[in-house]
Amino acid sequence: MSKNLYITTAIPYVNAKPHIGNALDYLLADIWTRYHTINGRTVRFQVGTDEHGNKIAIKASEVGISPQAYVDSMYGNFEALIKAVGAEYTDFVRTTDPAHEKAVQYIWQKLQPYIYKGSYEGWYCTGCERFVTDKEARDNDGNCPDHAKPYERLSEENYYFKLSAFSENIKAAIESHKFQIIPEFRKNELMALLDKGLEDISISRPVKNLSWGIPVPGDDSQVMYVWIDALSNYLTVLGYPDNEEWKTFWPADVQVVGKDILRFHAAIWPAMLIGLDLPLPKKLLAHGFINVGGAKMSKTIGNVVDPMEIIEQYGVDAFRYYFARHIPTMDDGDFTWEKFETAYNAELSNELGNVVQRIVAMINRYQAGVIGSGVKAEHDLQHYHDLMSQLEFDKAMDEIWNTIRSLNQYLEDVKPWEVAKQRETDSDAIAHLEEILLHCVGTLQQVAERLSPFMPQTAATITKIFAGGVISPYEGVLFPKKYLHTPEPQRNTS
Repeated sequence: MSKNLYITTAIPYVNAKPHIGNALDYLLADIWTRYHTINGRTVRFQVGTDEHGNKIAIKASEVGISPQAYVDSMYGNFEALIKAVGAEYTDFVRTTDPAHEKAVQYIWQKLQPYIYKGSYEGWYCTGCERFVTDKEARDNDGNCPDHAKPYERLSEENYYFKLSAFSENIKAAIESHKFQIIPEFRKNELMALLDKGLEDISISRPVKNLSWGIPVPGDDSQVMYVWIDALSNYLTVLGYPDNEEWKTFWPADVQVVGKDILRFHAAIWPAMLIGLDLPLPKKLLAHGFINVGGAKMSKTIGNVVDPMEIIEQYGVDAFRYYFARHIPTMDDGDFTWEKFETAYNAELSNELGNVVQRIVAMINRYQAGVIGSGVKAEHDLQHYHDLMSQLEFDKAMDEIWNTIRSLNQYLEDVKPWEVAKQRETDSDAIAHLEEILLHCVGTLQQVAERLSPFMPQTAATITKIFAGGVISPYEGVLFPKKYLHTPEPQRNTS
């Protein structure tokens, strides 16, 4: 088995600040990366920004600077979020990088047998950067549902990519499991699309209608359209085609995308790769949307949640915990400040933080901080590893939390404080107490080990407390109670 692994995230446009969906991409990819790195694998983890297209040019013009100056001022917002989320990426690609632009022109030339020139007349959405069929325009009453703006009627000469030639090849790759789309119901959506047959797509725009982009090789009157440029980043960031090292990481093991861009990644991208005579990614993980109180996030409604605000108020591990466990890895999830804070106080503070504190306090009180030695806790970890390999991170977190809850229940059942009282009259009680506390420490060490891809800071703190056979002092508590968005419980003072 190759020690080299590669995971990618979708590259967002830099025309707006990053949102919670971007943070989810980075988080899921980072969990996978950390899990495999801990297990001795070498992982390349790509992130980046999509910096060409009309949306960028329009924004730059609004603020009175060049598109290049605009993207230079914006990409750092994404870099800051990636770091705030704790994602330890290895490669950051910008589509304005000269090496990327050069490689994309090479890719265009390699795809030449599947490219032809043709005229297009139809509807176009600037927000989506895509053309839509007459039927789609009619069904939406002439307005893009995602951007609440009318479609524009365009007539222009473009280059086309013969996507229609690849439907059967992509279907065969999916059916043979060489190219897996996860979850299954997303795969079924894609197969229904392939059964109808893919249509050829426009892959360029005239310079007069789109000036900010990579020039088409050999035709200065045309600029490459967003998808050929953007999708190629997964290869170009590895050094394709010039740096031979790309061959040791491609094909990607997992590509993380939101469900809204599944079609591009499960139809256009594999077609490009087949056209380039390259293997397809092994797995495409399409996660859902994060709604707020059951409603789609929208600037108009004013319910947009800033991931940085969550991290600043509760810490990065609390952020990672909620979005890894309480947002389904493969489906839509829901966030409210109340739900988040309830999970923080009830689960992180009461269940995890409290059990660590109790065990530390008992070892300090009853054994002068000495943990003891002997056989430690053994729990079957196979189910956890199976869930991790199936990319079911939320269920893997549930598995960890079952252990934490069982440990809390174990303390209530065996009552080590009662055993401690018997030490003066029962000579076996000392050994029995040490055995109980040793089991608790062993369980927490395994919890920390399994938590480390999800909550690295917390896992490191727990590991350090119990390392070396003696309790290491630590300041404060793991997750102090917070009531920023929910009412603080009233204490009974009677």
